[in-house]
Formats: sequence, C-alpha cells, structure tokens
Amino acid sequence: MKVFVERSVCYGSAECAHRAPSVFAFEDEYGVVRPGREESGDDPQVREAAEKCPSQAIVLTGRDGAGPGQPPAG
Repeated sequence: MKVFVERSVCYGSAECAHRAPSVFAFEDEYGVVRPGREESGDDPQVREAAEKCPSQAIVLTGRDGAGPGQPPAG
C-alpha cells in the first residue's frame, strides 16, 4: 500500500514525523514521505499517523494504486 502527503491539505503539525519518523520527515514546514518509503502504507505506525493527522493530509492508496484523487495504476 502506498502513502503520500497532500501538501495542499497539510498545515504542518509534524504529527506524522513524530509518529512514524522512519517514513515521514518535516521539511519546509510540511510533512513529507521520505524518499524510498512510499510503499510503507501497511506499516502500523503509518496507519496510525494517517488516522491521527489533524489535517487528514496523509493518503493511503490501495494495492492497485487507486486512492482519493488518484486514478488506478496502469
């Protein structure tokens, strides 16, 4: 499962970076997914970060690559 942060929605609480620092970083006042960690959506810490994100900016996509605002891969 893939994970990404919608920068237009993120308001910079850094909650993600505190909950899953191996996957998320805090750069330029926004949460970002660390390079190479985009496939970490199955990690329980990432799921918790997504659930607890105050701006709901963390998006987890399905195995086919489909998710909110994302077309199916392929």
